[in-house]
Amino acid sequence: MLSGTPHTFIGSTTFTVSGMTCGHCERAVTEEIGAVTGVGSVIVDLATGAVTVTATEPVDRADVAAAVAEAGYTLLP
Repeated sequence: MLSGTPHTFIGSTTFTVSGMTCGHCERAVTEEIGAVTGVGSVIVDLATGAVTVTATEPVDRADVAAAVAEAGYTLLP
């Protein structure tokens, strides 16, 4: 995580995920991040690797990174 970046967030935050190439990738990332407590929605843009996460309560960025890793991909800093 970049220094100066808060560990938690509420509202919409966009992350970049490496390695997604197809609809299966999109579903896997959406499912894993969507299971994180506090996440209200996940929108994946396969073309850019952008993943926009909207949190309804504080979500730790480390939990998002762990969910992406569980899906088999890498969250870029």
